[in-house]
Amino acid sequence: MGLGRKPKSLPQEETSQEAVYLKGLGEKQKQVKIKLCDGEIVQGWIEYYDKNMLRLTRNDQPNLFIFKHEIVYIAEESASRAKSQ
Repeated sequence: MGLGRKPKSLPQEETSQEAVYLKGLGEKQKQVKIKLCDGEIVQGWIEYYDKNMLRLTRNDQPNLFIFKHEIVYIAEESASRAKSQ
């Protein structure tokens, strides 16, 4: 019973760093790979995002609206890989 102790505060659920990261990817039109919960991997650049979803713009394919809860990860395409192909 620690008298005078302050209760530990819980960590913030949102740090706004996700928004900063997604905004940077979109502004640079950085190519990304997105792995979905069903195992499918889609590629393109993030044109728009909000709290629940993002829009992936793709070349020569339809654009996708993807709910964030369906995303396993987002990986940036490396410039060196694009040059080697």
